[in-house]
Amino acid sequence: MTKLALAVLGWWCCVSALLAADVLIVADELPAMEVLAKTLNSEAGLASRIVSQAEMPVRLAGFSDVIVYIHKDLDAAAEAAFIAYAKGGGKLIVLHHSISSGKRANKDWFPFLGVSLPQGEADHGGYQWIEGVSFEMVNRTPAHFITTNQVSYEGRTSYPLAESTGGEPMMAAFTLHDSEVYLNHALTGPRTLLLGLKYADRKSGKTYTQDTGGWYKAAGNGWVFYFMPGHSVRDFQQPAFLRIVLNAVIFKP
Repeated sequence: MTKLALAVLGWWCCVSALLAADVLIVADELPAMEVLAKTLNSEAGLASRIVSQAEMPVRLAGFSDVIVYIHKDLDAAAEAAFIAYAKGGGKLIVLHHSISSGKRANKDWFPFLGVSLPQGEADHGGYQWIEGVSFEMVNRTPAHFITTNQVSYEGRTSYPLAESTGGEPMMAAFTLHDSEVYLNHALTGPRTLLLGLKYADRKSGKTYTQDTGGWYKAAGNGWVFYFMPGHSVRDFQQPAFLRIVLNAVIFKP
């Protein structure tokens, strides 16, 4: 077999493997996504493939879900492909640092998501990331499939709800340890809020409660979802969070 034939065969094998996958995971840090991919297969029977931005197939429309887990720069070509996939009817699931300060350089990403990261100090509403901390994720939408289907919460915590008229109700919650919290994501436009975050900052003594831990919204003919946790493998080893992401994958809006 010639070198050209071998190259073509290798290319076709890669393409065939991608086309056989239900879920495409685009990532630049692999261990956490390997945990997620294994769970998608064992718990939902879904095949997935993990690729870098450079390895993305030209056409994303064949995947039931595309998961984005990009810590470093978001390439303009990948940015455009993700947006086109969602607007064309796909389900885009954006995790953790896929919304972070480095993405301010992308022209269309934050407007597409309906998110901004204000400048300034955290206690004055400015965006801030804090690493190596513990915080609670709160089920602020307890009737929703994503936050309830086979999700076991380890505790309860008080949490303010705009729609509540009786003070701060006790809500189901789980805790992430040695993780990274993002404060003061500013959300614009309608969306379904799923998870709130509750973080007690030891340095300032202030407790932050924000409805930015998980949400989804319409995007053209499709949908985009976001979940703030995901700093490391440890977050994906938290059973409640892992199940919530799995529920988002199998959920039909």
